[in-house]
Amino acid sequence: MKIVAIANQKGGVGKTTTAVNLGSALAELGQRILLIDLDPQANATSSFGLQGAEQTSLYEPLLGGASITEKILPTRRDALFIVPADIDLAGAEVEIARMPDHLTRLAETLKPLHTDETFDFVLLDCPPSLGILMSNALAAADELLTPIQCEYFALEGLVKIVRLVEQVRDSGANARLELGGIVMTMFDGRTNLSEQVVAEVRQHFRERVYETVIPRSVRLSEAPSFGKSILEYAPNGAAATAYRALAREFIQRHPPPPKAFVAPK
Repeated sequence: MKIVAIANQKGGVGKTTTAVNLGSALAELGQRILLIDLDPQANATSSFGLQGAEQTSLYEPLLGGASITEKILPTRRDALFIVPADIDLAGAEVEIARMPDHLTRLAETLKPLHTDETFDFVLLDCPPSLGILMSNALAAADELLTPIQCEYFALEGLVKIVRLVEQVRDSGANARLELGGIVMTMFDGRTNLSEQVVAEVRQHFRERVYETVIPRSVRLSEAPSFGKSILEYAPNGAAATAYRALAREFIQRHPPPPKAFVAPK
């Protein structure tokens, strides 16, 4: 099982959109996916039409009052499960900060998932801030996947993210954390700016940047209001095609471990 934090301290870059639709596309490819909504705004949760679910967030598990396995809910897509978020998570920020192990609470909470090996990937949809929840996600993750909007300040934001990864490693909270991938989002092929930003990010970060770019799409913005991923809402559109391509590229970068050979009797 690999834990991937999908994070960017800047809001509005397609972070939750990428978490929801990459997770859906990976499940479509047969991967067993758990999406954990760590944002008190619960946008990933509402993207699956689950915003009415109460007391199902990570609030209690983070504080040691329940197991994460009690909070996992199925979605409409086979092989895709979610731990929803609710407003209680905002309170968890304050309570966790008082704990001596405040940076590793999420890592401890996820330990049962390592034991039973139910999932191939756990995707952490992080809040757009540098608070306790995002710090916990980076301390628990194997790698960071960062969506970056194709805009002028993209590189400036990436520099901050690289520094954040270094800080988490240097603190001893998670020595294995690395910036595993960068996904360029909201790409508009009609403008020179999008092309220039992608080229500049590729020049600086090279193979870390995914070949697949996610286009700007009205359908992509509409899908969450219907409680659907883009693969359900507009399955044949450009955005769905892009997220399916991103999922295939993600699998190429994270090939599943070889299955143990069982000799026939």
